[in-house]
Amino acid sequence: MSGVYSVEVEESRPATDRRPSAGAVYRSIYAKDGLLDLPAGLESPWQFFSDSAERSPSNPMLGRRQITDSKVGPYVWLTYQETYDAAIRMGSAMRSRGLNPGDRCGIYGSNCPEWIIAMEACNGQSITYVPLYDTLGANAVEFIINHAEVSIAFVQENKIPAVLSCLPRCSTNLKTIISFSKISSAQKQEAEELGVCCFSWEEFSQLGSLNYKLPPKQKTDICTIMYTSGTTGEPKGVILTNGAIMAQVLAIDHILLLTDKVATEEDSFFSFLPLAHIYDQTMESYFIYKGSSIGFWRGDIRFLMEDIQELKPTAFCGVPRVYDRIYAGINSKISSGGAFRKTLFQYAYNYKLGNLEKGLPQDKAAPLMDRLIFDKIKQGLGGRIRMLLSGAAPLSRHVEEFLRVVTCSTLSQGYGLTESIGGCLTSIGNVYSMVGTVGVPMTTIEVRLESVPEMGYDALSSVPRGEICLRGNTLFSGYHKRQDLTEDVLVDGWFHTGDIGEWQPNGAMKIIDRKKNIFKLSQGEYVAVENIESTYLRCPLITSIWVYGNSFESFLVAVVVPDQKAVEDWAVNHNVSGDFNSLCENLKARKYILDELNSTGHKHQLRGFEIVKAVHLEPNPFDMERDLITPTFKLKRQQLLKHYKDTVDQLYSEGKGIRA
Repeated sequence: MSGVYSVEVEESRPATDRRPSAGAVYRSIYAKDGLLDLPAGLESPWQFFSDSAERSPSNPMLGRRQITDSKVGPYVWLTYQETYDAAIRMGSAMRSRGLNPGDRCGIYGSNCPEWIIAMEACNGQSITYVPLYDTLGANAVEFIINHAEVSIAFVQENKIPAVLSCLPRCSTNLKTIISFSKISSAQKQEAEELGVCCFSWEEFSQLGSLNYKLPPKQKTDICTIMYTSGTTGEPKGVILTNGAIMAQVLAIDHILLLTDKVATEEDSFFSFLPLAHIYDQTMESYFIYKGSSIGFWRGDIRFLMEDIQELKPTAFCGVPRVYDRIYAGINSKISSGGAFRKTLFQYAYNYKLGNLEKGLPQDKAAPLMDRLIFDKIKQGLGGRIRMLLSGAAPLSRHVEEFLRVVTCSTLSQGYGLTESIGGCLTSIGNVYSMVGTVGVPMTTIEVRLESVPEMGYDALSSVPRGEICLRGNTLFSGYHKRQDLTEDVLVDGWFHTGDIGEWQPNGAMKIIDRKKNIFKLSQGEYVAVENIESTYLRCPLITSIWVYGNSFESFLVAVVVPDQKAVEDWAVNHNVSGDFNSLCENLKARKYILDELNSTGHKHQLRGFEIVKAVHLEPNPFDMERDLITPTFKLKRQQLLKHYKDTVDQLYSEGKGIRA
């Protein structure tokens, strides 16, 4: 593959008794002469922050909306200097509680200025921070505190009860709790009975001083241990060093420098994806490195668009689920705008799409159409957006195309894992031919595909397919206290991601499957379930779907969360009465959704054995409370099967009845 955007740096490897064959090793064209490495003298992400604070102390850094008497006001800002002083104080206060460099500090809560201050306080003192998930139940919090031996934790006020409830089983490790804001005397007393001291944010700040000498740092120090929820088993603690995190930040800057525009102090980033995950965290570290502003959402998805309009960000990291909502919102506005406006929009859309496909960059593809037609959509995102990023799951091609045309912003879809410090492949925002792919390797990493014979993927065929393997400067150092799991995935310096990719002729990578999400039907056909689900999700009548098949059966079944309005509209048109829950049980409603799903399936060329034969309509979205999805909305297949075991059995007997 002599791709335009990837270059071969090492030959392929044939299969041996021990190992399957592997394709050639590729680098990004932007790193053809060598991978990006850290310049001498960089030892800790703390330097990125302290340099920005020195360069522009009065620049706004962290903002949140002022809420008084349940009324929400404008964004109120902490400057770089104020944030720096707070981080120094909090860091020295931690040392006064007996913490030393290398000790572990938990951070538990949703995105806010205190989260970042706690993180930077740890960076300044070389203390390893350990995000405690907002969305993993109390058991996971308890597991992580004990597994990582967390001795101090910064906790959002409304999460304190959850931490107190697991203290009886964690208090050998955890000795100090600091609230992001206030803490009640009853809570203090409850903790003190177990030998744990609690402080409000203000009280803890008073223990610190501003003239504390910071310890020396090294790029090999462990910056953070980040636990990944994973779709199986207990959380794994991913060890990330200072050097790996800094290399990732510099790689983001490098790719933007070469293909778009780097961030500046004028940029503003909208923070809403969890800071406990690598994706948002590396992006925020990047914007801190560049001295930009970060504005936080208020934590309620219903007001997400309102917060964006108030902040007017220039950059935004989303996941497909959020982009799907934006896409649906824009589409329904266009549909309700009357025939003339619809025709006009379609004309402008096709004209600009044609120019993008010819290779024109976003700002030159249709400047007149942008001003006349698409500017209103841009205003809906605050009016200043110039960089949209999507990750965590595959973005539907039609949604990506639509947003690239109408938002007047570049959109890059990336792929990465906690183990690769976030994005390791990224599409280039202004290269339209990369739509539907996750693009090229970041400039710190090399990529190769390894064949997966049992799934029929061959890395040496004319269309190379196989498991994506990574090697380079932005990789984790192993799983905390789990050498066994580390050795499973890190083999001869290559990290095996478990995701199946396919090289495109232009040197971009497309994710086509997950190594574990494959099963065989009784007639011997292999089914790549994620591919089927993403096809069915193009049906506007549903919001989520879990497709299941097992090797004792010859067909697939599914549990579907239908769109409430679609089902209620159908009921009105067919004189069927009842609330949403009872409509979901209605046989005719189920048949209607099944037929619509399968017409979508046929339209997008699903093969006979990939077509679902029976569906169950679930009125409640798959959620974390029932442990059916991960915090990044990936389906937990084992849990779903456990939860819907009886339903699945029922669907199979129905499916056989239909087929008899």
